Amino acid sequence: MTDRTPSPKAGAGVLELLRQFRTDTVAADQYAAACLAKAQALEPRLKAFEYLPVDVKRRQGPLSGIPVAIKDIIATSDMPTTNGSAIYRDQVPAADAWVVERLRQLGATIFGKTVTTEFAWRHPGPTVNPWNAAHTPGGSSSGSAAAVAAGLVPLALGSQTLGSVIRPAAFNGVIGLKPSYGAIPRIGVHPLSPSLDHVGFFARRVDDVALALSLLTGTSDGDPHGRPLPAFAVDPDQGVQPLEKPRLGVVRFKQWSRVEPEQQKVFDAVVERLRDAGAVVEELALAELDTEAEAINTILLAEAAAILGDLVARYPDRSSDILKTHVATGKTRLAVDYLCARATQDRRRAAFPAETKGFDALLSLPAFGEAPRGLDYTGDAGYCAPFTFLGVPALTMPAGFGPNGLPLGVQLVGRYREDLHLLRVAKWTEAVLGFDPGVPGILS
Repeated sequence: MTDRTPSPKAGAGVLELLRQFRTDTVAADQYAAACLAKAQALEPRLKAFEYLPVDVKRRQGPLSGIPVAIKDIIATSDMPTTNGSAIYRDQVPAADAWVVERLRQLGATIFGKTVTTEFAWRHPGPTVNPWNAAHTPGGSSSGSAAAVAAGLVPLALGSQTLGSVIRPAAFNGVIGLKPSYGAIPRIGVHPLSPSLDHVGFFARRVDDVALALSLLTGTSDGDPHGRPLPAFAVDPDQGVQPLEKPRLGVVRFKQWSRVEPEQQKVFDAVVERLRDAGAVVEELALAELDTEAEAINTILLAEAAAILGDLVARYPDRSSDILKTHVATGKTRLAVDYLCARATQDRRRAAFPAETKGFDALLSLPAFGEAPRGLDYTGDAGYCAPFTFLGVPALTMPAGFGPNGLPLGVQLVGRYREDLHLLRVAKWTEAVLGFDPGVPGILS
């Protein structure tokens, strides 16, 4: 008998792998180990992982054989969880986060911990963009996005408080899904701003994030904000049923003038492509939502200061200057301003369904253009934060390249708890665009 050790197929998606594993048990048994070997080879340059696994044995379940990378603010009982901070550099939690425990039950291989910015806030880690190492991968879910883009794992967990799933997914040319607020319990996920925090996914196909969401949505008595989605299943053979010729509202916001010219061109080309394919595409102004940056920042700064203030005071030598400044700023926010910002959030959430009535989804941008040069700045969340503020589902997909050869994307947004409807729109859009950026070769 000939020994056969399959190498990871570059760019293979979760559903594609599951179909292969049904008839190729050798591939199923050895895929995660092959991914680990590739990750170890690339890690000195990509720097996507805080910790790589030792044991990648295959488990049984619906996700058997699938390696899933875990953002390093999400607790793992058998691996360090540093929260991107020197304060927790040696921490190994006593228990898994809810979502990690669920992944284990589903048979997934927990594939290490990916680099995050400090407490998922502003201070970046060492991860580089796999398309061009001189550029940021975005943040705060830096390592998760880069690991999927580089073909090291087909699925990774991230989190979003402003734009930390959607923006890095766009910068790295992968699918990013931020589900509805509360769809995935956050027990064991280090909080930053509980009124804004979401758990999300990175993958290479719409069907892959759809499958992940269908299996991981749930509720926990320990999560006061949890509200599970209406149950749905994803057929591994067919994926999500696309919603043909949807009605889309184009949202540009007043900040459109700051969008890089090539990103504008890619977006306008997508609008025309979808219209030509039969979608009804109309411009939609959400002017009031466009002015809520102050409310969003008030909530984030105040809640983060309350959560992280004591840590910064106890460990100033292990806290970045950026963290200290943001915590200090958050402590200056008045209670009345915070309560007014939360009231604005509630009011805007209540108004959104009527404002978007008649549309299947909104079409907008995930970012202002290509990933910025350098690693000190992870990018502007201006096109992500309004939809995080609302808690509605959002998905980004790659749609082109910019002048520096870095990916550009588009963002689709749905109504609260209508995640499946959004995924169906995204599946149709993905097929119409037919754009696959592939796996970057710069680091291989």
